[in-house]
Amino acid sequence: MCGELWEGSTLGSDMGSQKPRILPWLVSQLDEGQLEGVAWLDQSRRRFRIPWKHGLRQDAQQEDFGIFQAWAEASGAYTPGRDRPDLPTWKRNFRSALNRKEVLRLAEDRSKDPHDPHKIYEFVNSAVGDFPELETSPDTNGRFNTSDTQEDILEELLNDMALGSVPDEGASSLAVAPEYPPQLLLSPNLDIPAPYPNSAPPENPLKQLLMPQDDWEFEVTAFYRGRQVFQQTVFCPRGLRLVGSEGGDRTLPGQPITLPDPGAFLADRAAKDYVSRVLSGLGGGLALWREGQRLCAQRLGPCHTYWAVGEELLPDSGHGPDGEVPKETEGSVFNLGPFVADLIAFINGSGRSPRYTFWFCMGESWPQHQPWTKKLVMVKVVPTCLRALLEMARVGGASSLENTVDLHISNSQPLSLTSEQYKAYLQDLVEDMDF
Repeated sequence: MCGELWEGSTLGSDMGSQKPRILPWLVSQLDEGQLEGVAWLDQSRRRFRIPWKHGLRQDAQQEDFGIFQAWAEASGAYTPGRDRPDLPTWKRNFRSALNRKEVLRLAEDRSKDPHDPHKIYEFVNSAVGDFPELETSPDTNGRFNTSDTQEDILEELLNDMALGSVPDEGASSLAVAPEYPPQLLLSPNLDIPAPYPNSAPPENPLKQLLMPQDDWEFEVTAFYRGRQVFQQTVFCPRGLRLVGSEGGDRTLPGQPITLPDPGAFLADRAAKDYVSRVLSGLGGGLALWREGQRLCAQRLGPCHTYWAVGEELLPDSGHGPDGEVPKETEGSVFNLGPFVADLIAFINGSGRSPRYTFWFCMGESWPQHQPWTKKLVMVKVVPTCLRALLEMARVGGASSLENTVDLHISNSQPLSLTSEQYKAYLQDLVEDMDF
């Protein structure tokens, strides 16, 4: 059996340095029937079920998460007594490993069932014995890579981010004070989080970032020839439109943000005339709005506009733009999924701080080969909730005390979180993004 379950198995090899194959390993668990709720559903051994209970449900038991911990231990990602229990990561890695198998598909998702949350998978071939034993190879050291690659995390997060009704379940790790204890509760002699006694699980407050009824706040700053001429912070329920001094067509959706007349800021007559022509060419404006986890942009006039995500103090003019804002259709300029994944990597010390500042160059090509301060009209747009998320990550990394963060979202209240709570809520967005 070892030759089937372990990759690269040879006589005399060190079993601890080899990676198990997820499918043969899983089949062995199903055949043995030792894990609660992990079972075949038909005699042909084609369909099977996996318990999929939320980590903070009141009725959560160790057996509900046995398959995730067992795979973490078998694959080398977790050693009891040495490593810290990390249920969200175990669950994510297990799901990602199954999702990468072409011979397997998710048949039914019953993870929101209040009485028996589980998922049903099935082999696409007629029976379990028909699938080839394919698996990704170990890393260059022959050891199993204990965490998903960044690409796996991003792909899973992007696939799972879908808007809908808000689930009754809350975060899969830590709660927020003062209604619930701020520390992670561990059951005696168990490696899983214990449910909160006599209370419903708390809702993850960061999920407000995706709620359609909660508006993001935007800070808009305009520059003429590198000189700041305008700054305004606004909540825009239907998005915003950057328009010229004429105001544009006010019947269009989105709150108009009128850029000022250049006459009060520029002494050079030619420069004033050119800026005025750019503003006039905006027509109906440059529209920017939110759709779930995405930010979209579209130009409603003849003025060409290029955009890029850069630093808050200056655009990254060392390379070309990220794209041109389309005229005939909407274009996506941001997705919260990669940002959250990069933020988690930054907190873990394995990545740079994610960028969140959008720069728009209007009426001219992107300042790739010249200082951006030479451009006639540059506009910077900052979703202040993203700035707050990054600031919380930076402050929390230097202290284990509670820090207060204002998400800058309508209907939100300031949150007091420890760095561990904050990280747990971010991981919850990655692990359980069913809105």
